[in-house]
Amino acid sequence: MEYLNEVKIWFLILGDAYGVNPIIFGAIYVGAIPFFTLSVAWIVKNFRQDKNLVIPALSASFFFVSAYLYLMIAGENVPWWVYLLVIGMLFYGGWSTLKKVKGKLNRVDDEI
Repeated sequence: MEYLNEVKIWFLILGDAYGVNPIIFGAIYVGAIPFFTLSVAWIVKNFRQDKNLVIPALSASFFFVSAYLYLMIAGENVPWWVYLLVIGMLFYGGWSTLKKVKGKLNRVDDEI
């Protein structure tokens, strides 16, 4: 029981270090798990059906970083790797959208 109390204290101290409410961070973190899992299942389903994976991948990425987005918006002294992770997700989204648009434009050119 003492171990759980130490974990609770550590968790609450983290909120002070980053200037966020640890209960909100934890709720977002735990609450995103089912949505992340559903997004991964969506990726697998689309992969098996040879459908586009971009939207499910972006959905999974969003739920993966959702608690850290809260940290970036509301927090202070955020570690550099949190920014790197979110920026990576944004670049992937932009790259995949550009690729999709170019593919559709190429198909239109082929039809003409």
